[in-house]
Amino acid sequence: MSAHLLAQNARTQLGALAAAAKTDPNTWMSARPSTLGPEEADPGARSAAVLILFGELDGIPSEHAAQAPAVTRDLDVLLLARATTLRSHPGQIAFPGGRIDPDDDGPIGAALREAQEETGLDPAGVEVLGALPPVPLSVSQHLVTPVLAWWQRPSSVRAVDAAESAAVFRAPVADLLNPANRGVTVMRRDGHEWRGPGFHVRHSGSEHLVWGFTALLLNGLFRQMAWEEEWDHERQLPFPRPS
Repeated sequence: MSAHLLAQNARTQLGALAAAAKTDPNTWMSARPSTLGPEEADPGARSAAVLILFGELDGIPSEHAAQAPAVTRDLDVLLLARATTLRSHPGQIAFPGGRIDPDDDGPIGAALREAQEETGLDPAGVEVLGALPPVPLSVSQHLVTPVLAWWQRPSSVRAVDAAESAAVFRAPVADLLNPANRGVTVMRRDGHEWRGPGFHVRHSGSEHLVWGFTALLLNGLFRQMAWEEEWDHERQLPFPRPS
């Protein structure tokens, strides 16, 4: 079977997950890592949305042969590196997205608008597969709706505003699944410990750490899609030093 057909199989699986989550939200939420513990939405949380956009890589394919047949070396997901000068989550790797404005057509409209503003992508080439149930992000008091999508007609992307994003890139999914690039991040503060999944991803000769909310969503997706490969849950990935 060609890589194109296998990638379309990934699209079919992602669409099925979106449909199942719409019928039964527990289908999606049950994939959350138990290390994070339960998290309830703040009554005053602000609504936001992120675009989780998969497609077929236009650059260098992954060298890792994923175990899941649907994950080809060309399957990728769109990520961005937030500017280090931002007050909120500076320098972190994230999905395109942001708050839902009153003029937006719900979470899907907000995710597409933010992705266009941040990366310059053409929304006309994006096939929306569905919105997953919102996930609380207590650290910034947001209730975030992940929007699953497939890049039917890819367009060029870039960091549109240097004050917002340092880089925009398409990361091979197989690289993210590679056990050599996986581990956990540990944050200790005020006598409390927060543990979560982490991923190393490379772009333009630099290595980035994907952690926090973005890593949580990726980990949940990979687990629910049965794409996850066995990895070392005791391996700690250090946080990058501030530049």
